[in-house]
Amino acid sequence: MSLQGKVAVITGAARGLGRASAIEFAKNGADLVIIDICENIDSVPYVLGSLSQLDYTGQLCKELGSTVQVCKVDIRSMDQIEQAIDSGIARFGKIDILLNNAGIAAPSGKIVHEVTEEQWQVMIDIDLNGAWRMIKAVGKHMAEQRTGSIINIASTAGVVGYRHFSGYVAAKHGIIGLTKAVALDYAPLKIKVNAICPGSVRDSKEVEGIMLSEIARALEVQVSEHEATFVQAQPMNELVEPQDIADAAVWLASDASPRMTGSVITVDGGFSVK
Repeated sequence: MSLQGKVAVITGAARGLGRASAIEFAKNGADLVIIDICENIDSVPYVLGSLSQLDYTGQLCKELGSTVQVCKVDIRSMDQIEQAIDSGIARFGKIDILLNNAGIAAPSGKIVHEVTEEQWQVMIDIDLNGAWRMIKAVGKHMAEQRTGSIINIASTAGVVGYRHFSGYVAAKHGIIGLTKAVALDYAPLKIKVNAICPGSVRDSKEVEGIMLSEIARALEVQVSEHEATFVQAQPMNELVEPQDIADAAVWLASDASPRMTGSVITVDGGFSVK
């Protein structure tokens, strides 16, 4: 599947699924605007992606032949988003693809009445409102082009419930609703809008993924125990790989899926169909 000649914006690209997707997009010929917050947030109890990690993602993609623009952006700020998108348009002349990947999974392991209002607001503002802001900023350019592909990274938490993850579950259910509504808005303009729901993704050293380990820490269990629990919960008896999500994103971004819109693709080893 070729993305040759296409320009993609990828959020949360410093590490994990964002880096894996950026690399796969680069392998398939896309030029990139890669975005991450590159600083920590007080209410998030783990280290977020850094500027050095984002630069390294850019370096890896450049080595694959992509032209890459690196942007430090907090997706809670519309001004920062618009500056990044405007700079991408100025450099590349267009944006064909938006991969809304940025998100947090904190607080984890808390019953709903233990979650502070600040923690709830930060979760929703990043995981749901941030995706909406990105769509708003990029969508107007795609509307002028009358073409484009928007891919929102949701979660199995967007189709089922998880104990002690009320904010995350609410945000990811919101992402799926947003995907379906925006797909209808943009269908007459030939802009595809879809969501991918990853299951439990293996922490990969290659892309510096940490989420499974951080959730285990929040739940106060051993990482190996946490992994085993999720492996057993998936009918295919294995964790999802970052590459699985990147491959799905490339397909949705490419011309190989011209009439795919408003869809929610679960990549979870069968977990959500039980």
